[in-house]
Amino acid sequence: MIDGIRFKVCGLTSLVDAEFADRCGADYLGFVLHPASPRGISLAQFSAMAPRLPARRKVAVSVEPKGGDLAAMRDAGFDYFQIHFRPETTEAQLAEWSQLVGAKHLWLAPKLPPGAEVTSATRDLAKFILLDTFHPGVFGGSGQTGDWGKFARHQAAHPENIWILAGGLNADNIADALGQSGARFVDVNSGVESAPGVKDEAKLKRFVVALHQAATARR
Repeated sequence: MIDGIRFKVCGLTSLVDAEFADRCGADYLGFVLHPASPRGISLAQFSAMAPRLPARRKVAVSVEPKGGDLAAMRDAGFDYFQIHFRPETTEAQLAEWSQLVGAKHLWLAPKLPPGAEVTSATRDLAKFILLDTFHPGVFGGSGQTGDWGKFARHQAAHPENIWILAGGLNADNIADALGQSGARFVDVNSGVESAPGVKDEAKLKRFVVALHQAATARR
């Protein structure tokens, strides 16, 4: 945690990057278990790394997983489960995911087109809600910033949930992002990379410094 702001470093693919994220103070380490992602790793790859990973909370990131796949992630030792899904996903499917891992461990990440709002079912079935930038062709990872005002409205209206801001965050825009969104929990990925899945130590250091400065300034 940096001055009251929790943050997750996502898209980790190596022990080296996970260890550096830990040294920088990341609260959560994110691993993408989605084959189509350029940052994707397999569950077997995660399991091979797991005994040597830092003692930080681990987040499995997936896209509309089948029940058996989500159960396998749970059994592999992840602490939290971030699931990206389309707007037409049924409430029954959301409920199945929530029952498998528990609402307190579920991070739901709806793919919200402009003008769409987070549904009450989504808020009820998961403690954590992650809002990423909408892009019609991908589930997150676009590197583009999102609607920070929409995030602020949701967080203010529904304080019973924990809201996570994602989408194109980096050292150069984190101050504006915090100022406009009011976020107290951020997720950084492509903004601290030299290539997809390869974290850049200098960029991550700059991000942490900028996060500290922005958090201090808004007190």
